Amino acid sequence: MVKAYGLYGPTKQLEPMEIKRRQVGPHDILIDIKYAGICHSDIHTARGEWGGTYYPIVVGHEIAGIVSQVGSAVTKHKVGDAVGVGCLVDSCKECEYCTDGYEQFCTKGAVGTYDSTGYDGAQTMGGYSQQIVVRDEFALKIPEGIDLAHAAPLLCAGITTYSPLKRYGAGPGKKVAVIGLGGLGHMAVKIAAALGAEVSVISRTNAKAEAAKALGASYHYASASEGEAGLAKKLGPSFDIIINTVSAKIDLDSYLKLLRPFGTMVSVGLPPDAMKIHAENIITGNRQYAGSAIGGIEQTQEMLNFCAEHGLGAEIEVIEAGQINEAWEKVIAGDVRFRFVIDTSTLA
Repeated sequence: MVKAYGLYGPTKQLEPMEIKRRQVGPHDILIDIKYAGICHSDIHTARGEWGGTYYPIVVGHEIAGIVSQVGSAVTKHKVGDAVGVGCLVDSCKECEYCTDGYEQFCTKGAVGTYDSTGYDGAQTMGGYSQQIVVRDEFALKIPEGIDLAHAAPLLCAGITTYSPLKRYGAGPGKKVAVIGLGGLGHMAVKIAAALGAEVSVISRTNAKAEAAKALGASYHYASASEGEAGLAKKLGPSFDIIINTVSAKIDLDSYLKLLRPFGTMVSVGLPPDAMKIHAENIITGNRQYAGSAIGGIEQTQEMLNFCAEHGLGAEIEVIEAGQINEAWEKVIAGDVRFRFVIDTSTLA
């Protein structure tokens, strides 16, 4: 049995529990988890806000740790390696999407790190725990130069922002705007700047203006002071790429007007309410509105290597297990700079 922190229902507090991990099979590795990042998705899922949650549940898909056991057929990892686990722990590895490096779209059904059903029929339990067993292909190598605590949030926040920035061509000569400066937004700023783009941040107030520039942004704009429509009128079509990281309803039409011709706005936050778009704001200017969901295993490793090369890691506050409930409330209130990370040694 493994010590963990989880919930027994959507209105319950997180509390200590013990969970069972499967035996290490030929293609599995056992990871001693050292740190687990707190993603807003953990909260949405655990509280049943997206529906279909199974209880009891242990969440956490930003996992960094050390390999402590390997299966007989494992060649990718060895005992003592620093590794990470993100949002996926299995897929068929045979369908068109898996073979193209998009395991998240597996036609058999990708297996999520938590609140998912594995191919063995068991419910998956996440990283707010001391150990996890995963198929070796779904563990990522954490390169030297990235501390484990700072690496953990890269397994979700890092890849969630890196993937669309790469797909839509962020780089020298491109102007990128990031809406929201939280766990996702701060990584979007760091990565876009490291790719060579000129980065602007749009947040509600000027409270994080200094932080935005310290992270690599050249400009900061406060939507509350201008109003979203006013900001669109002031700036006009300025950006090639807009990354929307907020999980709240916003005026999409006003933000689409900030795109230059052929520009793309990508949503990576997942608000609970539907939002509307007037077609004219896409048609005029040949603009695109798109979504992006994490990335495949190969691209996630690419992201980790990129972050190591450029000295990037998440900005974090390390907490103990007994602080998780309080930390969740702070995440909801936006009171974190910029990611809480659990020291899993405190689960004992």
